Amino acid sequence: MIVRPKPTLLNILTTLKGSIARHIALRTVMVTLLACLIVVVENLHPDWFTKVNAMPFTLLGLSLSIFLSFRNNACYDRWWEGRKAWGQIIIEVRSFIRQSVAICDEPQREAVLRELCGFVHALNARLREEDEQKAAQPWLANPPDTYGLTLSDGILRHIGYQCARLADRGEINEWRHTLLETRLTGLSAAQATCERIKGTPLPFPYTLLLHRTSYIFCVALPFAMAEPLGWLAPIITTIVAYTFFGLDAIGDQLEDPFGRDENDLATDAMVRNLEREILDALGQRDLPPALKPVDYVLS
Repeated sequence: MIVRPKPTLLNILTTLKGSIARHIALRTVMVTLLACLIVVVENLHPDWFTKVNAMPFTLLGLSLSIFLSFRNNACYDRWWEGRKAWGQIIIEVRSFIRQSVAICDEPQREAVLRELCGFVHALNARLREEDEQKAAQPWLANPPDTYGLTLSDGILRHIGYQCARLADRGEINEWRHTLLETRLTGLSAAQATCERIKGTPLPFPYTLLLHRTSYIFCVALPFAMAEPLGWLAPIITTIVAYTFFGLDAIGDQLEDPFGRDENDLATDAMVRNLEREILDALGQRDLPPALKPVDYVLS
């Protein structure tokens, strides 16, 4: 995720970090070169372009802009819902830490909280398609493969089992057990939300239609611009291509908010903050440092 102060006019014109320009540079340059070639052909054979009318491109451009806006809104909703789900995870973990003081057995409380930290590490790795067992292993008392098919869900199940045993033995009362179980239920709901976003992309035919239409429009536009605009046509075409290709590429990045793109959610930083809070609650003072932006990118 890009974290930087409000940009100045110079920053707006020159900043590449976090910009979509690098991802669409090749496509934009190719369309610009095509536009230049079409202008050369128009200068050599102007009669070929006398019947080309810009009106269809006006209607198509308007429709394409609306469709791209709809898609980008849908992708941003996924990004924002993912952020809200991680916000819910932070709330539930902090609440569990606070309510776990009811567990008087300190070694037992430490084991439960460390497993909770293993849960957030495992979920983050799972969403980023990384090795969740490797991410969670330092925090678990048992081997990761003993927690079941889905490690993050298995950790929550094991924590719930431990809390239930404490309630059965009378070490925590039923009300405290209900509070802790409510926190685990909230974590399960947030996990399910993240998995739904990760596992359910936007309908492929919808995305494919916009990809194809964007390319067709940007490739065909110079034919309508060459005769009335001359050498201004490549400039106008470049601006239009940058806009349409850029919106398309931004939608691709936001569609999966849990990846490693510069504009994806900073889930590593959120996991590190929860790790620090859990260790602090356990009385540890030598805490790992909070993650900071590197070249304006917070991972």
